Amino acid sequence: MRIGATSSRRWLYIALAVLLVGGAVVAARIAYPPVRAFVMTTGAAGSAYDVLAQQYKAILAGEGIELELRPSAGAVENLRRLNDPRSGVSIGFAQGGLTSPSESPDLVSLGTMFYEPVWFFCRGDGCGRRPGDLRGKKISIGPEGSGTRALAERLLALNGLGEGAVERLPFTAAEAADHLARGDVDAAAMVASWSTPAVRKLLASADVELLNFPRANAYVALYPYLTKLTVPAGVGNIADNRPSADVDLLALKASLIVRKDMDTAVQHLLLDAATQIHSSADIFAKASQFPAPEAGDLPLSADASEFYKSGRPFLYRYLPFRAAQLAGRLLVVLIPLVGIVYPLLRFAPALYGWGMRRRVFQLYGELKLIEADLEAHPDDAVSLQRRLDHLEERADHLRVPLAFAQILYQVRSHIGLARARLQSPPPDRPPQPPRRQ
Repeated sequence: MRIGATSSRRWLYIALAVLLVGGAVVAARIAYPPVRAFVMTTGAAGSAYDVLAQQYKAILAGEGIELELRPSAGAVENLRRLNDPRSGVSIGFAQGGLTSPSESPDLVSLGTMFYEPVWFFCRGDGCGRRPGDLRGKKISIGPEGSGTRALAERLLALNGLGEGAVERLPFTAAEAADHLARGDVDAAAMVASWSTPAVRKLLASADVELLNFPRANAYVALYPYLTKLTVPAGVGNIADNRPSADVDLLALKASLIVRKDMDTAVQHLLLDAATQIHSSADIFAKASQFPAPEAGDLPLSADASEFYKSGRPFLYRYLPFRAAQLAGRLLVVLIPLVGIVYPLLRFAPALYGWGMRRRVFQLYGELKLIEADLEAHPDDAVSLQRRLDHLEERADHLRVPLAFAQILYQVRSHIGLARARLQSPPPDRPPQPPRRQ
C-alpha cells in the first residue's frame, strides 16, 4: 500500500491552475486574435478630416496600432466605404444628416467630435445678403461624394435654386478658395472646421464676403441635425474688421464612426485619442465640449457610452494597452470557464472520495467471492491461495490518500483472516445418521 502525500495534491492543483490559465490564453488568442492594423477613411488632402486623421495615426502608433489612412472625397464616400465590409475600412468621420440606423445597420458612433460650419463665400456687390442673390452665378459646391455637396444641394433647393438656377462646380475647399480669390467663380460652399486653411484665408480676404443666414433658426427647426453658430465680427482679420459684422451660420457636427465589430479595446483607444485631439476650445466650442456622447445619425456604441460615463476601463488605466487588451480577453474566456470549473471543484472532494471507496470496496467484493468459494470448495486450496495472493498484491500496490488508509488497512486485515481460515485444517464433519430403510 502507498499513501499519497498532501504535497502531491498541492502540485496537482498548481498544475491544473497553470493548464487552465494557459488554455485560457490560447483560447483568447484563437477567439479574439489581436489586430494591429486598421484602415481609416479620411477626406481630401489638407482637409480637416485629413489633418485630424494624421493625429489619430500618431497617437495609435504609440500604442502599437497601425492606422492606414485612405483619402476620400468626403463624408458621403466615407459612409459608403464604412458600409461596405469588403472595403476594409473600419473607421471614419461623417457629418450629421447623411445616414440613419436603417441605412447603416452595421455602423455605430463614438460620439460627436467637432463642429463643421457651412461656409458660403461669395464675390460681388450684395452677394452676402441672402442665398437667393446667388441665382445665375457660378458656385463651387464640393466634389461628388463629399458632405459639402450633399448639404449644399439641399440648401440651394430650399432657397429655390434648383437645377439650372446656378452653375454647380465640383471643387474641394482648397481649390474653391483659389478659384474664388482669382474671380473664376462667384461663390463657394464648404462644410469645414474653423481651422481649415481655406476658411481662414477667405475670412481674412477683403474681396470675399461671408454669406449670412438670417433665418438660421428656421433651418434648425426643419433639420434638427443642424446647429446655429455665430461668427464674431473681425475674427478673420481684426485690423481690417473681417467680417465686418456678426454672421449667423449653420453647422453640422462631425462624428467618429466605426463598424459594430470594432474591437472594444480599440474603441477605447480611439476615444482616448479623441479626448486628446478634440477637447480644446476654439471660436465655436468650449474646452472639453467635445468629444460628446451624442448619437447623431447613428446610435452610440455601448463601449463609447461606458467610456463617457466612467472613463477608461480599470485595466487600461494601470496596464499598457497590449497587456490590458490581453487581460480583458482572458477575463472574457475565464469567467465562463470558472463558472463551469468552480462547481466541479466544489464537488471534487466528494467525487474523489467516492472513487477511492469504490476502488477499496472492489477489493472487498472480490474477497467475498473468495470466501464464498472457500465455503463451497474447501478442497481447492491451491487455487484459492493463488487468488488471495493476487488480491493482497493489489491491495499493497493500491495508492490512496491518507484519509482512506484505515479502510485499506481493514481490507488487508480481512484478507489475512481469510488466509488464516484457508490454511487451518477443515473441521471434522459430524457423523451422519443412518438412513432409514
